[in-house]
Amino acid sequence: MAASSHIVQVAVPTPLRRAFDYLSPVYLPPGMRVRVSFGRREVVGIVVGEVERSDLPHSRLKPITQSLDAGSILAPPLLDLLCWAADYYHHPLGEVIYTALPTRLRQGRAAVISGVTVWILTPEAKAVDPETLKRAPAQKRLLQRLAEAPEGLEAEQLAQISPRWAAGLKALRTKGWVSSHQRDSQPIFDRDVEPSPVLNPGQKSAVVAITADLGHFRPYLLHGVTGSGKTEVYLNVIEQVLAQGKQTLALVPEINLTPQLVDRFERRFRVPIAVLHSGLNEQERLNAWLAARDGKAPIVLGTRSAVFTPLKNPGLIVVDEEHDASYKQQDGFRYSARDVAVMRASREKIPIVLGSATPSLESLRNARDGTYTLLELPDRTGGAGMPEVRLLDMRRLKPSEGLSLPVREAIAARLAKGEQSILFLNRRGFAPVWMCFDCGWVAPCRRCDAQLTLHQKRQKLLCHHCGAEQEIARRCPSCQGENLHPLGEGTERVEGALQKFFPRACIERVDRDSTSRKGALEEKLRRVHSGEADILVGTQMLSKGHDFPNVTLVGVLNADQGLYGTDFRSSERLFQLIMQVSGRAGRADKPGEVLIQTWHPDHPLFSALQRHDFHGFAGFALTERRETGYPPYSHLALLRAESPAPGAALKFLHEAHVLAVRLVPEKGLQIMAPVPAPMERRAGRYRAQLLVQSSKRVPLHTFLSLWVEQLAESKFSKKVRWSLDVDPMDMY
Repeated sequence: MAASSHIVQVAVPTPLRRAFDYLSPVYLPPGMRVRVSFGRREVVGIVVGEVERSDLPHSRLKPITQSLDAGSILAPPLLDLLCWAADYYHHPLGEVIYTALPTRLRQGRAAVISGVTVWILTPEAKAVDPETLKRAPAQKRLLQRLAEAPEGLEAEQLAQISPRWAAGLKALRTKGWVSSHQRDSQPIFDRDVEPSPVLNPGQKSAVVAITADLGHFRPYLLHGVTGSGKTEVYLNVIEQVLAQGKQTLALVPEINLTPQLVDRFERRFRVPIAVLHSGLNEQERLNAWLAARDGKAPIVLGTRSAVFTPLKNPGLIVVDEEHDASYKQQDGFRYSARDVAVMRASREKIPIVLGSATPSLESLRNARDGTYTLLELPDRTGGAGMPEVRLLDMRRLKPSEGLSLPVREAIAARLAKGEQSILFLNRRGFAPVWMCFDCGWVAPCRRCDAQLTLHQKRQKLLCHHCGAEQEIARRCPSCQGENLHPLGEGTERVEGALQKFFPRACIERVDRDSTSRKGALEEKLRRVHSGEADILVGTQMLSKGHDFPNVTLVGVLNADQGLYGTDFRSSERLFQLIMQVSGRAGRADKPGEVLIQTWHPDHPLFSALQRHDFHGFAGFALTERRETGYPPYSHLALLRAESPAPGAALKFLHEAHVLAVRLVPEKGLQIMAPVPAPMERRAGRYRAQLLVQSSKRVPLHTFLSLWVEQLAESKFSKKVRWSLDVDPMDMY
């Protein structure tokens, strides 16, 4: 080997679970992007190290094609974290690193902050009457909207005006009526700041405890009832982190569902704030990422993948609603952003605050064992009391379109007082079943082991698992009868019922269907805050992060959904969801009431909800988990497989099971028999799974490393699509 050659190890985006050796005439630091030849194509990879010798002969080593950066784009602490994540979740390193990079960096684009194109009207256009363009409706709408926006509009905003915006804009440019310029798109907000409100004793105690550990690793579990002011604790701690010249990374489960949190941060701090979420275009995401990396954004606020955002001067990590399942990636690289955040804080030697009104049982056990420091906020701010919770025994009540008489009367009372109500039903669509009342036939999905949901406004039957659409059957395929009707209620049906019962009320439906258009959710929430909306009906989107001062009633419909689910976490999730949505009631100076419709009013879960007794429920649930050997008293890994061929996934898992039994290092490891997934057929693919359970984490990962390596090299693994899920959140 030539004395001047360096053997560089490069991670590339491939399912192969290793780095690859290349030659470089100069030293390349870990974390630098390079372009390399990989097979028949050129790809962008990341340098992860250097070795003295390669397993391949020198003559077979390819040279680095091009260095794309002047230095490391991923600093050593972040690169080390990504290597740890690849090892812990047993996922290919190249794919893990790609998760941390904005798309433009994956494509090999320059790592520079740049502006976005903004379109404005020329002086000549201001004298043009839009009615002269009535034969060109796209041009007319663009001209009108641009006239209303003297600061100009970006391409993303223009696309909302007309699907033919590009052609319309080109025509307006040709006429000399539109021009463009570049505007700095760095996600910086500079507003007048609001003063910090006076903290109550619980908040003060929490702030003092956390700020005492700035500069040291310590995980805090901030458990506060809904409306207890957890966000204010975050803000006060962040204020002191900023005073030290450090950065804060704040994670939220879903950025589009927590606009108030973003707004609180923007109004409170006169500093640049980088916001990272899936709603950004690629340049905006790159700009925010680079602003965080270069230390230009002292606060970084984002969703799950933002946990891998580079920080120049990390000082604090906050994970809001830490219990939320959205923090777990459910495909590809199946990481938990919450757990990675704790590991990152440990490596960066900074405190991390995990906040929730309903903490996960894993975090609560860590707090009880002393691994986390528990901070309690038992009271609501401003003297507000907890809402009164009433259980409605549906065995004795006859609902009309899902609404019992007590719920209807309670809504009417709120309307009379000018107060607002929320109805929660975690099922979208009109009805979950389209059924023949003569023979019992139920409309099935052709690609899933599931029933189709009726969406009446679209006049379609939809599968909520694979997205398939079908026309509504008017004649039963089984008995040829025409006695077909919807069975059960979804949010769309309840909305229609409310319009019938309360024709003068303004009703807003909040679910994935009604908020799919960009900006729709924000507009609905604006109408709630302005008092235009009287009743909200929606899914779990209503439970997260919203503060509605005038909402005094929450009705929980079909509360038993999930009570006896097949997943061992079903009851925990049901309790968290109902407690979170119940917390929307009575958050200001008006008392709140929660009505829960249930067929099982004697169930201990509902008794705990009625008492607002999270610790009582958690104690019961933890005891149950200990007795059954489920997390947090054990550690799980789930090997999933799927194939379009019936039986192929199970056959692969049987082979994997035989291999696993040979590798089991000790008795503390249990290899369960392969079984079909709870929904065996989904989107035309047959699915199966194999569960591995261990009382100790280290033996589990030692086994998984050997198992996955041999699975990847086995012949039978090429016939199916398979993945390993470490610490699975869903046992579907």
